[in-house]
Amino acid sequence: MATVSCPRCHQSVDSQAITCPHCRTTLKAFGHPGIPLHRATGDEYLCDRCTYHIDDTCNFPQRPYAKDCTLYQNIEEHKLQQQQQLHNNSYEITVKSWIKRNQGLLLFLGLLVICLIIALATT
Repeated sequence: MATVSCPRCHQSVDSQAITCPHCRTTLKAFGHPGIPLHRATGDEYLCDRCTYHIDDTCNFPQRPYAKDCTLYQNIEEHKLQQQQQLHNNSYEITVKSWIKRNQGLLLFLGLLVICLIIALATT
């Protein structure tokens, strides 16, 4: 059983709980127990740091003064994920281009390995 911390009372709560059993704070979206409900802390609004608000694709009626939202996506975390994905993709592209440029060498090494296996098997 996975547990999370309640954003209000900071008690341990089952990750599938819809409301906190200690303070009754709603933890999941109403009618959608699998969707987390993100909450702003203090006097801040979620929209100030949300990807959907910044790229103007948000259609939430409480925008730009939303204190809780199911679609919230932190812009800083989103940028970090994009950078990591770009780094991973660039590594993959580098490996693929190296293989494409060195196909002759790889073919030669493959034939050499096959010859060594045959030579060792016949002795």
